[in-house]
Amino acid sequence: MKTIQICKVIPLIVLLITFYSCKNDTKQETISTLTAQEAISESQKGQAFIDDDSSTPNVLQIAIDSPDHTTLVAAVQAASLENALVNAGPLMVFAPTNEAFDALPAGTVEDLLKPENKEKLATLLKHHVTAGNYDKNFLKKFKKLGQADDTNAIVEVKGDDVYVGGAKIIASIKAGNGIVHVVDKVILPTSN
Repeated sequence: MKTIQICKVIPLIVLLITFYSCKNDTKQETISTLTAQEAISESQKGQAFIDDDSSTPNVLQIAIDSPDHTTLVAAVQAASLENALVNAGPLMVFAPTNEAFDALPAGTVEDLLKPENKEKLATLLKHHVTAGNYDKNFLKKFKKLGQADDTNAIVEVKGDDVYVGGAKIIASIKAGNGIVHVVDKVILPTSN
């Protein structure tokens, strides 16, 4: 009698072990998938990656929506500065156009976008940002601006035109966290 019961129990135990083993593999696969998804989204955390269609666009959203600033946006992304441009501010961003980046010596942009030059690129981009929310006319009162890279940019007035670091402001767009001044040149840091 005991032999018959053991013969019935052994297949049941084998079946349970197989079932548990398969279930555990599925669970492990799910955990691996979640981990991979978390790793992908880890690089896209912070305010820069929150969609908000109801408020005034911030300085980063204005650049992203501009077909004339695709190189600037690529540089901001390569330097991982997205979240810095969406903080409460106020921020003034002097945004070089694609043509301004194209005017740099051949290969400069491509070189700056390489991962090994991330810090150099970030420093250059920070030289295009300052605290404040001043329109072009108010900027005429300044001689220089303290930039986010801890250097200064000289402000010059020529007639009605305002130049910051040698770059002419050609347009200005109010943002939810400051203002974007479109400029015709990449502003290079100088020792001043």
